[in-house]
Amino acid sequence: MSATATAPVPAPIPLNTIAELRQHHSQLVRLGLASHPSHARRLLAFLARDPAAHLPYAARLLAHHPDPHPALFNPLFAALPPPHAARLLAVMLSLPLPPDHFTFPRILPAAPLPLAAQLHALLLKLGFHFHAQSVNALLSAYLSNARPDLASLVFRASSSGILDVVSWTTMVGGLCKLGLVDEAREVFDRMPERNLISWNAMISGYVKAGRFLDAVEVFDEMRALGVEGNGFVAASAVVACTGPGALARGREVHRWVEQSGIQMDEKLATAVVDMYCKCGCVEEAWQVFEALPVKGLTSWNCMIGGFAVHGRGEDAVQLFGRMEREGVAPDDVTLVNVLTACAHAGMVGEGRHYFSYIVERYGVEPKMEHYGCMVDLYGRAGLLDKAKKVIDDMPMEPDVGVLGALFGACKIHCDVDLGEAIGWRVIELDPQNSGRYVLLANLLASAGRWEDVARVRRLMDARNVTKEAGRSVIEVAGEVCEFRCGSLRHAQAAEVYAMTRDMMSRIGAEGYVPDTRDVLHDVPEEEEKEVPLLYHSEKLAIAFGLLRTRPGDTMRITKNLRVCRDCHEATKFVSRVFERQIVVRDRNRFHHFKDGKCSCNDYW
Repeated sequence: MSATATAPVPAPIPLNTIAELRQHHSQLVRLGLASHPSHARRLLAFLARDPAAHLPYAARLLAHHPDPHPALFNPLFAALPPPHAARLLAVMLSLPLPPDHFTFPRILPAAPLPLAAQLHALLLKLGFHFHAQSVNALLSAYLSNARPDLASLVFRASSSGILDVVSWTTMVGGLCKLGLVDEAREVFDRMPERNLISWNAMISGYVKAGRFLDAVEVFDEMRALGVEGNGFVAASAVVACTGPGALARGREVHRWVEQSGIQMDEKLATAVVDMYCKCGCVEEAWQVFEALPVKGLTSWNCMIGGFAVHGRGEDAVQLFGRMEREGVAPDDVTLVNVLTACAHAGMVGEGRHYFSYIVERYGVEPKMEHYGCMVDLYGRAGLLDKAKKVIDDMPMEPDVGVLGALFGACKIHCDVDLGEAIGWRVIELDPQNSGRYVLLANLLASAGRWEDVARVRRLMDARNVTKEAGRSVIEVAGEVCEFRCGSLRHAQAAEVYAMTRDMMSRIGAEGYVPDTRDVLHDVPEEEEKEVPLLYHSEKLAIAFGLLRTRPGDTMRITKNLRVCRDCHEATKFVSRVFERQIVVRDRNRFHHFKDGKCSCNDYW
């Protein structure tokens, strides 16, 4: 055999520990193969599994490599935390070895602001500001550090030849994540080209900002341009319809999904189920749920939660039983949904049972929201002592949500003493929430304690807390209209006000009597107290619906606040007198009004 013959290459061995790596590395050094690119990459790939622990070893390996090049460093940059990546970059520059086009995109996206600024300076010095991927990584770094001003400077300073669709989309998505949706829309409208990620960034940005109608508008623009969507865009569009309860638009998006051949995976199907549940069509939600070939935990939770907010407690617990039989274990979300279902349906015994059963059988650890559900369960049923005992026995200090559940129950059941004590605690925990002050003032007003009501109002004024205006959204023939309590800006304002007065007059003739118990004004005459009730947003929305629908039609209304007792009673009369089915979604649940009755059976 020739003395110069190449030594046999050792067969690759599994590398599971640093000791095995050191042994293999030593063998490669003896054979003169340690600098071979494939072997070096394999060693570095193992070290990248725990880069923080193995950085010194990796740095020595790279520093002593006879022919280092950026391709050996770059994979490590992506795996390392930013401080360690900066140290490795210093090693690279000391060799000296300049970065390549893949270096900055690996380091920048996760870099904190000081490091991002230093890398920005290096990027300029080395001329990588003419490289699209490096610029995009810099934009992402500044936006993730909540510095849209610096990102905008980089964006404006880059020539149009450098910026690509990823650059524009990075700006749109980053601005949306920072809540700057108007600025994001300006960038979006100027985009020379868009891809599906761009469209979804803008649609989902509006959704996260609660601007659902704007999200639907962008989706409509996408469809008008003939852009074919995907599951991500479809899910965002479905959620956009869920927010305002725009059922007609939600059905349209659902049909578009089916006609477009978009795969109805579990995530998208769950979004559709949630949309139908929150738009008041639990039966259609059920059809989509049943059609799912494989139902994951998220789908089960969504459907159980849908039954819960519609007050269908029996259906919810039966579905939970079926979920168990199919071998799906519940989680903490399941427990919340089952307890909510029991609370809304007045199933106190069942709620108590399922709390103990799910916790003990499946090891679900009760959290704050679960204790809040138990307080709500007992509170709605008027068992205020038991609700208070839940709070007293909790293993943690109750938060404002738990105390708020007891506070609301005190208002419902007119326990002024307990309600006042809890109410002041709730206000101190949540001082900028106007609803807390209003609830306490209503409770005190029900007892005729007008001086204390004035004290609550003075505290609101001192803290610059403004009462949240009641808003109701109604969808009629695909058109979504919003009405505010006491204020009407609509092309048919005169007709709506006239119909509201006529509606109240007609139901009054049928036996409706205004419930003025929640009117704060300290006025002696009942007739004067009735005036504010006349222009509640729900009544205005119903009056508009009566102008645009026929007997037998269904009207769907979404409210931002809990439905008041007077509107609840009036809507029952309207459903019978005007022969409409009226579905109202308030802050807590759904109410289905038909033939003078409500699905909640006056238990809400």
